[in-house]
Amino acid sequence: MSQHDVDLKKRRFLTAAASVVGGAGAVMVAIPFVQYMTPSDRARAAGAPVEADISKLEAGQLIRVKWRGQPVWFVRRTEEMLKNLETLDPVMLDPDSAVEDQQPSYAQNKYRSIKDELLVAIGICTHLGCSPTFKPEVGGDLGPDWKGGFFCPCHGSIFDLAGRVYAGVPAPLNLKIPPHRYLSDTVIMIGEDEGAAS
Repeated sequence: MSQHDVDLKKRRFLTAAASVVGGAGAVMVAIPFVQYMTPSDRARAAGAPVEADISKLEAGQLIRVKWRGQPVWFVRRTEEMLKNLETLDPVMLDPDSAVEDQQPSYAQNKYRSIKDELLVAIGICTHLGCSPTFKPEVGGDLGPDWKGGFFCPCHGSIFDLAGRVYAGVPAPLNLKIPPHRYLSDTVIMIGEDEGAAS
C-alpha cells in the first residue's frame, strides 16, 4: 500500500466525517427557524371550530359567540320575522344570495339558514368591518318601513334579519354566513360543516 492510497482513504474519511458533522450542524441551526414559522398552539386554537349552546336563545333574541376573532350571531326568528323577510326582496341588493362565497350552499335559500327560524351569521359589516347593531323591532327609529334587522352605525348600512344588505347603502355584500352544522337541536358547531347541513 502506497502513501498515496493512505492519503486518499484519510481524505475520504475526513470528507465523510466533515459532511456528517456539517449536516448535523445545519439541522441544529434550522430547528429554531422551523419552530419560529410553525403557528403557536394559541394561533391554531384561534382558527379551530367552536361549539355554541343555543338552548337559552328565545324567539326574537340574539346571542354572540367568538370564532376566529369575529363575532358570530345566532338569532331565533319569530314567525312574524320570517313573514316580513319575504316582503323585502325588492329593496335588497342581493335578495337571492347569488354571491356564492357569502354563504355555504346549504344556506343559499330565502332565509340563508339550515333551519328557517335560526340565523347564524358573522356580525361584521361588509363595508369596512364595523359590527352592526341588532334592531329587531318593526318601525322605530329606522322609519315606518323598517321590518327589523341590523344597522351599522359606522356608515349607515342596513341588513335584514337574513343578513341581506339593502340596496343603496355603503355595504356591497350580504353578511357572511359561516360554515356550521347542528350537533343537536341546541348545539351548533361553527367553522365545520363536513360538507353537509345535518
